[in-house]
Amino acid sequence: MKNNTAADYKKILIIQTAFAGDVILTLPMVQVLKEDFPDSEISFLCIPNVSNILENNPDISEIILYDKKKKKKGLLNFLRLVKDIQSRNFGLVISPHRSLRSTLISRYSGAKQTISFDTSVLSAKYSSRVVYKKNVHEIIRNLSLLAPLGIIRNEIIVPKIYPSEDDKLKVDNLLTVFKIGQDEKFIALAPGSVWFTKAFPDYKFAKVIGILNDFHYKIVMTGGSEDAGLCSKIKVLSKSRNVYNAAGKLTYLQSAELIRRSAVLLTNDSSPMHLANAVGTKVNAIFGATVPEFGFYPIGKADKIFQTEGLKCRPCAIHGGNRCPIKTFDCMEKINESEVALELVSSVIS
Repeated sequence: MKNNTAADYKKILIIQTAFAGDVILTLPMVQVLKEDFPDSEISFLCIPNVSNILENNPDISEIILYDKKKKKKGLLNFLRLVKDIQSRNFGLVISPHRSLRSTLISRYSGAKQTISFDTSVLSAKYSSRVVYKKNVHEIIRNLSLLAPLGIIRNEIIVPKIYPSEDDKLKVDNLLTVFKIGQDEKFIALAPGSVWFTKAFPDYKFAKVIGILNDFHYKIVMTGGSEDAGLCSKIKVLSKSRNVYNAAGKLTYLQSAELIRRSAVLLTNDSSPMHLANAVGTKVNAIFGATVPEFGFYPIGKADKIFQTEGLKCRPCAIHGGNRCPIKTFDCMEKINESEVALELVSSVIS
């Protein structure tokens, strides 16, 4: 520690204004912080559409929202946020998020100590900088931000999320509508992705479902409202009567509860994969343009990754993209649907 006392960590701010998966993978750091500073009040700054992930979390005292998409009065909106942060008298700010805005929020927060990665924009503005390690899991990377506080944790810690009783009742009711019994095994499928090159093609998902149809397994597709059309298309292409579309009907925590009750989740390299790890459900993950070495792979011992090895063009982008740069999309096209389906069958049986 840098001449700081426990009083300096009475009020702590975590900044993570990226996607849902990034928020989930920040939670182990929050959990460890609360273990070491049990009397601290931890606030979490995130964007509105992912805040549900943090609800009911006993380690988080307050969720602060920042709507980055508000273009109108964008600067004024940002300045109001900074002023609000200043008024809260945080003693410590930790920012796994590496953007310019996150740096400015930290710099002008008024906190005695601010911590981020050495690769953050204007990283010199932080009082402590931690080396951004490549080829380690994001959970371990985020935990390394605690090193300036004298906290050293190098192991993967499972994120904790907290669906409410109302969330569980919502899932109960949905499964009743789908005529899926309380003890009936089913497969969860999350086909959506923000990025085209991270998404297994719809017709290939449909082929997987078609193969599973011979085993009479029920499949529940999940995702946000933006995924509802995709899920409907996959259902039509599959020609299966055992497929149900829950996309757009559930919050993140409700989706996590749905996934918890499934035998296995089939997903792209996207946030449902991390939700499944948080609730202990086996993951079968499909990686296309991105690679597990980026540090966002599933952490369960029984989890399975499908990917096309040996492509010189892969990875083509750290986050994926809106099109294949060489127009072949071999990273996804060469993944065998039968192998994916049979692994799902094995997961249900085991």
